[in-house]
Amino acid sequence: MHLLSSARVKAGESVLVHGASGGVGLAACQIARAYGLKVLGTAGTEEGQKIVLQNGAHEVFNHREVNYIDKIKKYVGEKGIDVIIEMLANVNLSKDLSLLSHGGRVIVVGNRGTIEINPRDTMAKESSIIGVTLFSSTKEEFQQYAAALQAGMEIGWLKPVIGSQYPLEKVAEAHKDIIHGSGATGKMILLL
Repeated sequence: MHLLSSARVKAGESVLVHGASGGVGLAACQIARAYGLKVLGTAGTEEGQKIVLQNGAHEVFNHREVNYIDKIKKYVGEKGIDVIIEMLANVNLSKDLSLLSHGGRVIVVGNRGTIEINPRDTMAKESSIIGVTLFSSTKEEFQQYAAALQAGMEIGWLKPVIGSQYPLEKVAEAHKDIIHGSGATGKMILLL
């Protein structure tokens, strides 16, 4: 909910969720679809692409293919994408800017390093780069998001997807897998 409110989305707009097969990405796809957005996603495996389509995306692209950005551009046409939810900004941000529509927004959710961008790429389209973190939400905002998510699960438009499961004593292995893994399918959880 916080991701989409930060992006000021409107029904009918398009959203690209980079890394859509992970827990946050799948939830973003489901919520975006419930908001009436045209949902595109990326995933790096066939299994990931399948699960993204099953969780609200209208179309999915393999971000491991060299020309996947060209495929996205061809799919969306000249208009571009209104909102991009970015899980790995240090890899994708420069490419994201080339995909945006006029007034488009990149919402940075994840990052693992630095990247060089050309600010002119934001100027011509009057686009924005917005960083978000749930921890900056007020208590009231957090309660609103929690209530909306709870309602979504009760009604059925939000269905959390469970990925890898680790017993608590293997927390170090889970951490290693999430940092060094080649991608996720669903939300990784620790079992008590």
